[in-house]
Amino acid sequence: MSALTILLIALIALLAGMEGVLDQFQFHQPLVACTLIGLVTGHLQEGILLGGSLQMMALGWANVGAAIAPDAALASVASAIIMALALNGGATDSAKAITAAIAVAVPLSVAGLFLTMICRTLATAMVHAMDACAEKGDFAGIERWQYAGILMQGVRIAIPAVMLCIIPADAVTNALNAMPDWLSGGMAVGGGMVASVGYAMVINMMATKETWPFFILGFVLAAIPQL
Repeated sequence: MSALTILLIALIALLAGMEGVLDQFQFHQPLVACTLIGLVTGHLQEGILLGGSLQMMALGWANVGAAIAPDAALASVASAIIMALALNGGATDSAKAITAAIAVAVPLSVAGLFLTMICRTLATAMVHAMDACAEKGDFAGIERWQYAGILMQGVRIAIPAVMLCIIPADAVTNALNAMPDWLSGGMAVGGGMVASVGYAMVINMMATKETWPFFILGFVLAAIPQL
């Protein structure tokens, strides 16, 4: 990858990490993050397809109380980079590259959860520093610590993203091509099941007698080939 491409990926990763706690512009959502990385790497169509698949999986991810959901930001950014590296290395089967990226998304989301826990632990010290600023009436100091905490969340995604970009594209492509058919086929089935599970989690949370008709209507409309 060129230096400009890596810089743009780092910027997208930074925004995705910050949006993981801000939730204002949704850069951390798979459909947005994967599409943007696909755009800057020259694989827009594949990025959209990957983002759409991962979005179905992440629909059921939500922070509930003290329970932190898997990290959609790192899963989206890292899996999109892996897909782009495979395609840049000469992978002719884009579907296989997308499938492999989907397969690594779940482990990456768990790794991102670990990084999130580290950042939130460090943020407790920042809160105490903000309390000290509040006692002195230093509102500018409070804002500086707020910006530092948000920036820390972005850096936790940007650093792994840049490290992935350094990996030679040929290495990713060779690993993808060396994958036996039974493994790639199993990953494809598993990726489809994970997306279904994510959607099922949403249904379990939202299922009411008022929403079931829309669920059924979706299957009816999906059966129309020309739609």
